[in-house]
Amino acid sequence: MKTLDLKYIKSRRVELGITQQMMANKLGFKSVSTYSKYENGAHAFRADQLPVLSYELNCNIADFFNKNVAETAI
Repeated sequence: MKTLDLKYIKSRRVELGITQQMMANKLGFKSVSTYSKYENGAHAFRADQLPVLSYELNCNIADFFNKNVAETAI
């Protein structure tokens, strides 16, 4: 099962100069603390929120997911 890469979401937001308040507004949250809980993993983003995140963060939805790459010995 793939999991959201919350570090990527946060770093991309910061890289683009988008505040948590701005993201909270775009996602329809009543407060910045609610968005913060999502970004820090206390709550899980819903599937219908991912298109908004990808639009605001100017990336693909696939970018939000951890790449489960197996390490192999060479």
